[in-house]
Amino acid sequence: KCECIIGEPRVAYRETPTKAVEFNYKHKKQSGGSGQYAHVVGILEPLPETSEVHYEFVDEISGGRIPREYIAPCDAGFQQGLVKGPLGEYEVVNVRMRLQDGSYHDVDSSEMAFKIASFACMRETLKKADMALQEPIMKLEIETPDEYQGAVTGHISSKRGIVTSSEVNDAVCVINAEVPLGSMFDYANELRS
Repeated sequence: KCECIIGEPRVAYRETPTKAVEFNYKHKKQSGGSGQYAHVVGILEPLPETSEVHYEFVDEISGGRIPREYIAPCDAGFQQGLVKGPLGEYEVVNVRMRLQDGSYHDVDSSEMAFKIASFACMRETLKKADMALQEPIMKLEIETPDEYQGAVTGHISSKRGIVTSSEVNDAVCVINAEVPLGSMFDYANELRS
C-alpha cells in the first residue's frame, strides 16, 4: 500500500522577461582567510516565445577577462537562478544570458564564487526585466444542442475564455474556444449542471 495526498490539480505557470536588461554584478566576500571574488557583466535578453529552448547561454568573453574554468560555473549559476522567478516563484523561461565581461582575483576567485555571483546576478536582474506570467491555455471543442449555444458561450466567457468559432449543423452547435487551464478543472461537470 502507498499513502497518497490528493488535492486540486496545480497549474504550471511560468515567468518570462519582456525586456533586455544589462547586468554588472560583483560578488565580494572577505573573512579570516582567503575570501570570495567574482564579477560578471553582460545582458539578459528575452528569447522569442517560439524558441525551441527555454534558456540560452552565450559566452562573449574575450581576452581572458574571466578564465575559461569559471565560464561553466557562471552558466550553472544563471540556470540555478531560473528555478524560481520574482513574480510567484514559478520557473523562468525564454532567457538568453550574454556574458560579455567581468573580472577575477588570483587568490579569492573560485568556481564557487562565480556560481554564487551568477546566481545572485540572475535573481537581481530578473527583477528589472519586466517579468510576465505565462498561463497554459487549453483549446476546447464543445458540441451542444443549438438552443444551449448562448449559455455555453456565456459559460466560456465566465472562465476567461475566448470563443474562436462556432458552427451550427443539423441543430448541433460546435463551439471552439481557448480557455486558461486554471479555469478548466471540473469543467465538464460544471457544464452539465
